[in-house]
Amino acid sequence: MENNLLKKLNEYTRREFKEDEVYIFSVILCDNEIDRDNECFSVTALNEMKSLFLGKTGIFDHNARSQNQTARIFETEVVTDEERLTKSGEAYSCLKATAYMVRTKSNEDLIREIDGGIKKEVSVSCSAGKRVCSVCNTDTEESACIHKGGKKYGGKVCHFILSDITDAYEWSFVAVPAQINAGVTKKFEERRESLRKKAKRLCFLCSCDEDIEKMSHKELEELCARLEKSVPKSFGAEVKSDSEDISLYKMKREK
Repeated sequence: MENNLLKKLNEYTRREFKEDEVYIFSVILCDNEIDRDNECFSVTALNEMKSLFLGKTGIFDHNARSQNQTARIFETEVVTDEERLTKSGEAYSCLKATAYMVRTKSNEDLIREIDGGIKKEVSVSCSAGKRVCSVCNTDTEESACIHKGGKKYGGKVCHFILSDITDAYEWSFVAVPAQINAGVTKKFEERRESLRKKAKRLCFLCSCDEDIEKMSHKELEELCARLEKSVPKSFGAEVKSDSEDISLYKMKREK
């Protein structure tokens, strides 16, 4: 695990936790795409929620009971994909968060369900000060308008843009979220898997016999740093490759 990631996590704990004591995963909380309720968050709203959701707890089905607390957010970022457009023609943006759980006997099954893609979809609970109609620009929080979400007016589908976020309450695992794209992502696991692949290549090049599959993120980082110093210069350029194909290395070594 990256040291700065664990450091950020420990800002929310009463004592410092080690890597093997916590489970970390990334999740898309919400985005600027039009959802099932014919609403969407503005990019400004996503940036407002970036700080508001730090430290917020994850529960189930928006049932605000302490028994339902399962995870906590310790890092957030707004990500924009300029090549992907929303239904309204804007560049796609989403609020991504990194959350953690303390590993316990009672949440072993939940962790497996998250890893297996069963527990994935999430929904956020927050307070929006504005709800603006995309057709007439009326803020429906102040006055009503005649337009209905999902219906076309002059060839334009009506939806409502949420902004002026004043508070963020919680985020929940749900079966059917209003926001189609909201849910657990593979960001952290992909980072770990990439490091594991790098370690495998380095072990092959250095003729090192290590049980990589049982290593923690930190142990993999330390192994890679150590082995990189021992890699023959002729292999130096290929070490950074993300390819899993080691036939090139094998051919060079046989030569």
